[in-house]
Amino acid sequence: MTMAGDPDIISDFIAPPNGTVDGNFFTYIHWLSLAQFPALNGQSVSYAVIEFPSGTTNPPHTHPRSAELLSLAYAGDLFVFPKGLLHFQYNADSQKPALATSAFGSANAGTVSIPSTLFPTVIHDSVLAISFKTDVATIQKLKASLATRP
Repeated sequence: MTMAGDPDIISDFIAPPNGTVDGNFFTYIHWLSLAQFPALNGQSVSYAVIEFPSGTTNPPHTHPRSAELLSLAYAGDLFVFPKGLLHFQYNADSQKPALATSAFGSANAGTVSIPSTLFPTVIHDSVLAISFKTDVATIQKLKASLATRP
């Protein structure tokens, strides 16, 4: 049996390579993962603030190294997504944006976007059509719409 996970925290923080530890080292706005915020190294946490414009979605995705605790800006709207669980978010309000915050139990939770991971592959369109119980033309439309995204 093989098991893996974040190591136990053995220090308060790990100093950056330049050795400068001040308020700026511990401050970051919007997306806080190890890549953007080095102070998280060894802390086993990260955080994100996400604004979903009206009628938009965060496509189906997983976080292979962490669970996600997502909170919306409305009382009681709190969701937990276990590590590796396929999930998505959708703002069904056609008038107002939605603001969400996500906390992760890893400094580098990772994100695997299903549409951008699945559709650009060499899997034949007919196999995808059978898998999604649709036709090849629909799969090709999906691929074309994903290719035009920024």
